[in-house]
Amino acid sequence: ASGDIMQAALNILMRNSIFHLAGVKLQKVHDRNIEVAQFLRERKMLIFMIQLQCLQDSIFKLIGTDEKPKKESAEEKKILATNNSVRTSHYFERAYISFIFRSYNDTKHYTEKYMDSIVNTWANLFYAHAFHAYYVGLISFWLAKKSREGQQWRERGRRSKLALKKWAESSMWTFENRWYLLEAEEAYCNDDFDAAKLFYEKAISSAKEHK
Repeated sequence: ASGDIMQAALNILMRNSIFHLAGVKLQKVHDRNIEVAQFLRERKMLIFMIQLQCLQDSIFKLIGTDEKPKKESAEEKKILATNNSVRTSHYFERAYISFIFRSYNDTKHYTEKYMDSIVNTWANLFYAHAFHAYYVGLISFWLAKKSREGQQWRERGRRSKLALKKWAESSMWTFENRWYLLEAEEAYCNDDFDAAKLFYEKAISSAKEHK
């Protein structure tokens, strides 16, 4: 049934994203993405293919491969321009990879684009929102130390921290250490180094306890 295929595609996309976030070797994630892309291509699931390509583009950059991302077709460019959920995935991955490589201007630009897009997204992104909140929190506190709009970025970081706290309350195993890390980053951003040290230590202890 078409509904079964749709659910299967959602599950596969979510699994591949979690593989990356959980620290699975990048080459393995890359190879798995190629297999999933074939599955989606055969079933003409173009929207999901574009979302997968957003992740794959980040993997290319992290690996440092000479392999080039697939060029977008005219139809794919149209979907990226008109589908808010696809744009959300696109902007998040661009913000994430810009932050990893500490590109200030690109990080700021794509994070602002992401935050403009995140309001209206599909329900299938809700779990991804937890990880989005984590990285947007890290990005926001980093930008707050560097940007003229420091207070605005502090507030964005605080909102991300509170969102992640709710996730931590539902699953300490998965999210508590990340919530503590955002607490530490906020304290560091505010030059409260004693509190930052305390929360960094809590984050490390939680990660060890729940590995």
